[in-house]
Amino acid sequence: MPTLQDKAAHFLDLHRQPGAFIIPNPWDVGTARILARTGFKALATTSAGFAFSIGLRDSTVSRGDMLNHVRQIAGATDLPVSADLESGFGSTLELVDETFRLAGETGIVGGSIEDSTGVPGAPIFDVALASERVQAAVASVRRLPFHFTLTARCENFLHGRKDLSDTISRLQKYQEAGADVLYAPGLIASDDIATVVRSVDRPVNVLAGLDGMVLSAAQLSDLGVKRISVGSALSKAALGTFVGAAREMMAAGTFDFAKSALSSRDANAMFDP
Repeated sequence: MPTLQDKAAHFLDLHRQPGAFIIPNPWDVGTARILARTGFKALATTSAGFAFSIGLRDSTVSRGDMLNHVRQIAGATDLPVSADLESGFGSTLELVDETFRLAGETGIVGGSIEDSTGVPGAPIFDVALASERVQAAVASVRRLPFHFTLTARCENFLHGRKDLSDTISRLQKYQEAGADVLYAPGLIASDDIATVVRSVDRPVNVLAGLDGMVLSAAQLSDLGVKRISVGSALSKAALGTFVGAAREMMAAGTFDFAKSALSSRDANAMFDP
C-alpha cells in the first residue's frame, strides 16, 4: 500500500510527464472505487457532486462534512486524491490557513482554492485579497510533511465574467503566490485555452464536460493542457439517468431504463477486493 508521501510524489510527477492526464471526479466511495478500477491514475473530488448526493445545493456543505467526505474518498483507494475545497470555507486568511491544515490531515495530497465569494452581485474576490488567500493556503500546505499540490482557481468564466485578460492576470498572480497548478473553469474555446497555457509557467487544468466543450483529451493535450477534470459532470450524468428513469415510471409505468443498467454480476465485480 502506498504511503502518503508516495501518493504525493506520484501526483506531482503526473503533472511533469508529457501530455495531459484525466483526473475524474467521484462523489462517493463507490464511484471512487469504480474510477480507480477503470484505470485512472488520480482522482479529484467534486463539491457539487457530493452536495447533490446528500440532498443539498452546491456550495452549502459545511467544512466539517466536506473534510469528512474527502477523508472517505482518500481512504477508499490507493490513488492520489485532490480535493475541491471551494473557497477555503472562510472569509479570513486565518480560516483559509486552518482549512488547508485540516485538509492535509485527511489523506488527500492536493486541493484547490477558488476566488469566488459566494456573494450575489460581487461573486469574485478582489484580486489582491484573492492572491493573499492563495498565499495563505500555500503557506499552510507547505508546513505538511509531504508535497501538497495546491491548485488555484479563477472563477471568472463560471460567473459570467468572460474577461480573458483579467483571468490570465489573476492566474499569473496566483502563480506568484505559490500555486502549483492553475485552473480557470469555464474556458471552452481552444484559442482561449492555448493563450492561458502560454501565459503561465505552471501546469494548467481544464474543465471538460461543459456545454459547448467539444475538445477531446488529445486535443487539449496538444494545446499544452496538463490536467483534465470533469467537475460534477459525472454526477449530473448519473442524476440525469436516474431522473429519466423516474419520469418514465411515473409517466408511462414502463421500465425500459433497466435495459441499459449494469447487471448485478458486473456491478458486484466493480467492488471485488
